[in-house]
Amino acid sequence: IYCMFTTKSSICCTKAEVKGGQGADYMRTDIISTVEFNHTGELLATGDKGGRVVIFQREPESQTEPFSQGEYNVYSTFQSHEPEFDYLKSLEIEEKINKIRWLPQQNAAHFLLSTNDKTIKLWKVSERDKRPEGYNLKDEEGRIKDISTVTSLQVPVLKPMDLMVEVTPRRVFANAHTYHINSISVNSDYETYMSADDLRINLWHLDITDRSFNIVDIKPANMEDLTEVITAAEFHPHHCNLFVYSSSKGTLRLCDMREAALCDKHSKLFEEPEDPSARSFFSEIISSVSDVKFSHSGRYLLTRDYLTAKVWDLNMESKPLETYQVHDYLRSKLCSLYENDCIFDKFECAWNGSDSVIMTGAYNNFFRMFDRNTKRDVTLEASRESSKPRAVLKPRRVCAAGGKRRKDDISVDSLDFTKKILHTAWHPNENIIAIAATNNLYIFQDKLNSEMH
Repeated sequence: IYCMFTTKSSICCTKAEVKGGQGADYMRTDIISTVEFNHTGELLATGDKGGRVVIFQREPESQTEPFSQGEYNVYSTFQSHEPEFDYLKSLEIEEKINKIRWLPQQNAAHFLLSTNDKTIKLWKVSERDKRPEGYNLKDEEGRIKDISTVTSLQVPVLKPMDLMVEVTPRRVFANAHTYHINSISVNSDYETYMSADDLRINLWHLDITDRSFNIVDIKPANMEDLTEVITAAEFHPHHCNLFVYSSSKGTLRLCDMREAALCDKHSKLFEEPEDPSARSFFSEIISSVSDVKFSHSGRYLLTRDYLTAKVWDLNMESKPLETYQVHDYLRSKLCSLYENDCIFDKFECAWNGSDSVIMTGAYNNFFRMFDRNTKRDVTLEASRESSKPRAVLKPRRVCAAGGKRRKDDISVDSLDFTKKILHTAWHPNENIIAIAATNNLYIFQDKLNSEMH
């Protein structure tokens, strides 16, 4: 957040928490698996491992409660996906929501796409505060009247009722992916979107559910020749013909759909040369890109691998423009992280509204922010202890093993690797961020005026 480094500002927490039950993490269905603001930032959607989607709505500013602006309360909750079973492949398809993407609002209703491993669904979210009364052929309970009893005609009228939020499925896009879907992205033409799995990317029209067009296919003729998989994909925010996808080898490929129907040949390849002296058994694993995001301007790309976040200029393919060390102190612990599978965690990243600050998650419920202009960074913690409503967050510091510790420093050996911030989102226009920590959602906003402390 641009003001987090000034003396008269801070970051505080507002109340928005999704609470769940007890039990081991892998058994729980309430663990948040994706977070996404809509294009105005007034709505925030989360998906979880149980296939549920919870939508939060921002409270309007109140004259009597000046602090209420920025607080998000539950707007609607619905079951998006159910567990399924593929009988042909004897494969269980879990209900976990992998991604949620909002469509730009065209009318009073909101639309969003949600996907699990195999099926994408388009949902309509609308409000209803009136109900029709005075039907001629139905009674008050909705039963059909005997026509012979109708002796006069009346004009039905709309009567006020309590506000009700309705969520209805409008489209189901299925049977197009052999492998697990990891990304969906809405095109800037607002008519099409793409979905990506490990080996293919498909292009869909929002009105057509029975067919899609395959635009990337990296599956080799012999699967033994497979060397990389697709890890993430996203459309350019302004040019509907451009999209980017990342791979497990740490490369980014920018594709132009005007060049060919099948974009197997990329327009640009972004790849950082590997330092031979730094190569190790874990090099390929930690270089895998877990997330890629276009900047709002469309000029830059933000990527996240296991240890770093990188900013790439679309006009410079040879190396990243900026590299930020997220938790370099873990480099000496890669062996133990490999044994407990943490090295395969997929961290997401986010831009602020002006593309001047980037954010990504880490372990111990820490998340990191990097100011691109001042080159300053901060580590903050999302926890119940430090995140009471309107509490000010204090910067945290991790001390490397054997290093000199200061007061309030936490040793790298004390980090809790079961507490991880994988999913984050930034309000498109304001300094409000959403952090998913296991089954809790934390929403933080900056405070510009010292009088508000």
